[in-house]
Amino acid sequence: MHSYETRYDVIVVGAGHAGCEAALAAARMGCLTLLLNMSLDGMAVMSCNPSIGGLAKGHLVREIDALGGEMAKNIDATGIQFRVLNTRKGPAVRAGRAQADKQLYRLRMKRVLEQQGNLHLKQGEVTALYLERDELHGVDTRSGIRFLGTTVVLTTGTFMRGLIHIGLINYAGGRAGDLPSLGLSDQLKGLGFEVGRLKTGTPARLDGRTIDFSRLETQYSDDQPRPFSFSTERITMPQVPCYIAYTNPRTHEIIRSGLDRSPLYAGVIEGIGPRYCPSIEDKVVRFPDKERHQTFIEPEGLETVEYYPSGMSTSLPIDIQIAFYRSMHGLEQVEIMRPAYGIEYDYVNPVQLHATLETKLIPRLFHAGQINGTSGYEEAAGQGILAGINAALRAQGKQPIMLGRHESYIGVMVDDLVTLGTKEPYRMFTSRAEYRLLLREDNADLRLRELGHAIGLVSDELYAGFCRKREQIAAELERVATTRIGMGEAEQQWLMDHDCADVQKGTTLEQLLRRPGIGYIDLAGLPGGTAVLTPEVQEQVEIQVKYHGYLERQEEQIERMRKMENSVIPQEMVYSQLQGLTPEVREKLERFRPGTLGQASRIQGVTPAALAILAVALRVNGARQ
Repeated sequence: MHSYETRYDVIVVGAGHAGCEAALAAARMGCLTLLLNMSLDGMAVMSCNPSIGGLAKGHLVREIDALGGEMAKNIDATGIQFRVLNTRKGPAVRAGRAQADKQLYRLRMKRVLEQQGNLHLKQGEVTALYLERDELHGVDTRSGIRFLGTTVVLTTGTFMRGLIHIGLINYAGGRAGDLPSLGLSDQLKGLGFEVGRLKTGTPARLDGRTIDFSRLETQYSDDQPRPFSFSTERITMPQVPCYIAYTNPRTHEIIRSGLDRSPLYAGVIEGIGPRYCPSIEDKVVRFPDKERHQTFIEPEGLETVEYYPSGMSTSLPIDIQIAFYRSMHGLEQVEIMRPAYGIEYDYVNPVQLHATLETKLIPRLFHAGQINGTSGYEEAAGQGILAGINAALRAQGKQPIMLGRHESYIGVMVDDLVTLGTKEPYRMFTSRAEYRLLLREDNADLRLRELGHAIGLVSDELYAGFCRKREQIAAELERVATTRIGMGEAEQQWLMDHDCADVQKGTTLEQLLRRPGIGYIDLAGLPGGTAVLTPEVQEQVEIQVKYHGYLERQEEQIERMRKMENSVIPQEMVYSQLQGLTPEVREKLERFRPGTLGQASRIQGVTPAALAILAVALRVNGARQ
């Protein structure tokens, strides 16, 4: 094995969405970083849906941007359809989603990586960690080159022992057209990591020239596309429509006729698939009374005829795929350009991670993305930026950062993973966040920009702009709280027009804004009702005024929980010596090794009585508070 001449601070293995964010974060923080990928043409590839964002996922993208990551900027520069979802619902569950030009997305991210200082890109397959006396010193590659590094971040995606299924035919692959990664998961298992097997899949890619779009419903982009990045002023890419199609009873009949050749139902697939994104055959079997299922026919780019039928992932044989697609209205003559397939791959149980994403078994080794059992580009990127930050801080001898559940969706996701683990592909939902009214898409910068600047990922220029925005919000909140309306002719007419005839003299603008149906922009009709502010500042003022009571209540809940989160449990805690714990609770605490009393409270089966015993033990032992 030849040792490469350069020693790196951070080595990132894999250049999917997690690896790209991890490598950029570490390099931007001043660490000499190496990004290794099996193919340098395969960086930031959108293996499945050519889109970014969606419910809860959009929150993750904006948090990554607030911390100084790249995903939001990348989709803003390459997105070809932008929509805000759930606009009729409250701000906590509104989310952005954008279709990407799949090739432009990959190429722009590749260019950003190539131009980043402190970052070396090299093509190679990592087959093993390089250890000396159980101490991590780098990685070994199949080409016989050993790369030395202080910290290593594994972002292996679906490549570890990847196995592709199309009907009863299967072959090794990390995704269609790519080889799998072999050897690494066997070594991890030998080192004591709990390696499991998961399954995911992707739909076929359809030839748009053979689709009758006139028979499908059209879905257009928003009139004024909203960017994901807080630093993007406007979207400049051309916007194109998506289309809506439906399955029908004939489609379902064809799908059922192929179940005997489905690897999912023939017992060929061992891995557990995603509960919240099931294959089309799974939908047909699980919901036999449902006459149709919806699919969005989404363009893969401006310069290609390939279309992606979302929600139609399958591992059925190709003849069944062709038949069921052609049974759908508007797709009677459709040609499949790339068949759908299922894929199995290895992952490592994330309960063996600290909340920093550093592994408990091997110091200075970090895991991010699908190796931790998650699904989705956004979930991977969120873990990637956190792992990259902490790998860099570890290499620099600095204290790591941990994101709490009250601070971010990234924090919710990581806490779920390291506390509870997962036996199926983990996907982010707004319902997973108990403080989701505080963790909105619109305020991700108010929550995380300060941290991004402190660790060196947000430039002084961007930070100065953020500070101006924050000051404008505070000033306007103060102004609307103290400005009282008069009762002149103009004010009385405005009150009549807005069904506010019961309002008394001396009412503040804040009190008016709290009324249903009145937005900040409506106050412009009152003398001195509004100030000259950006739409983003206006939005923050309106939300913070209208939801003040709810936000205050969640802040109080967070303060109560913070006391538990600050009660650190030493890793050397001997649970067998604690009197009063049941064998079940003791076994779970020994297995999960929670870092705080708060983490212990979220382990299924750990009772309030057990938490009380733990709390007493921490006080007796003088644990840090």
